[in-house]
Amino acid sequence: MKTLVIVTHPDIKNSIINKRWVEELKKYPDEFTVHDIHALYPDGKIDVQAEQALVEQHAQLVFQFPVYWFSSPGFLKTWFDDVLLHGWAYGSKSGYKLGGKKVALAMTAGVDEKEYRPNERYKYTLEQLTRPFEITFAYVKADYRPFFAYYGIEYNSSAAWVEQSVPQYLSFLRKL
Repeated sequence: MKTLVIVTHPDIKNSIINKRWVEELKKYPDEFTVHDIHALYPDGKIDVQAEQALVEQHAQLVFQFPVYWFSSPGFLKTWFDDVLLHGWAYGSKSGYKLGGKKVALAMTAGVDEKEYRPNERYKYTLEQLTRPFEITFAYVKADYRPFFAYYGIEYNSSAAWVEQSVPQYLSFLRKL
């Protein structure tokens, strides 16, 4: 089954890495379904039934986004609130539609990885900052996998640096 990549980026047209990743994933339509929720729902109104049906059609889900204020862009939280409903995602015998599905995060972070450490600039690791995602996916009985992060866009945005992220990201997705 294909991997559903839910892209959440409020300004993908001006993105450097996330836009490049989307371009690459679209070259492999037999492997990946790229689902840009900002583009699909510019008014912020999510078609819950369509989203749930799309999720049900995939065995693996990856949420791709830039790190915003030590989390994801707000629209991803809205997606969770609207789509992961009681009776579908949790809370009943017919729920748990994400149960057993592999779920992962793929993030771009502006600063270097070393800045996400105790006694450094941001004091916490990205793993610690993403705990709410981990507990959310545990709650809906999904198989939460280790995340992929590409760090340092604030310090290096050369074409070569961006391109080296592409095979790393593809490898991550294919090993889920």
